[in-house]
Amino acid sequence: MNVEFFIRTISLAVGLAMDACVISMGNGLSNINISKKKIIIMAFTFALFQAIMPMLGYLIGYAILDYIYNYIPYIALFLLTIVGYKMIIDGIKHSENKEKNTKPLTFWGLITQAFATSIDALSIGITFASYNVLMVIISAIVIAFITFFMCLLGVFLGKKFGIILGNKAEILGGIILIIIGLEIFVVSII
Repeated sequence: MNVEFFIRTISLAVGLAMDACVISMGNGLSNINISKKKIIIMAFTFALFQAIMPMLGYLIGYAILDYIYNYIPYIALFLLTIVGYKMIIDGIKHSENKEKNTKPLTFWGLITQAFATSIDALSIGITFASYNVLMVIISAIVIAFITFFMCLLGVFLGKKFGIILGNKAEILGGIILIIIGLEIFVVSII
């Protein structure tokens, strides 16, 4: 582990947390009177899913490491580009569709949101196949920590500024993921 690992992990965590942050903004917008307890539970749920999914992806990737080791930079570039592209497109769509969702957030609604926003973390975990277990655990903790605080920030921004920042954050997250994919690819082939 080196400085490059930590910079990449933090950048990846910010990129992965963007969609959860955007959903949190929407939750803050549609639930202006949401309690502090519910805000903490929401942020924790998103963070938990964002931590579990890359570890699950790692286990899947590790099981097939011998078969994919030489292709990991290509897989990382492909997966991060696809996830980043989807986030950019979703951000653009959200900017075109500014309808408010005023339904209160339910437990199952929160679980669904957390699962949906962490699917990309599962695919990213597959690219961790060349990491050792400590690197995966550190990555998962960093991802969870950053997701938690970005979700808190998202609810706050949602309550304060509404939909104005929502799509821009999602687009930025997509761009960050694509840049990380390119960085992993370029560094690996040089």
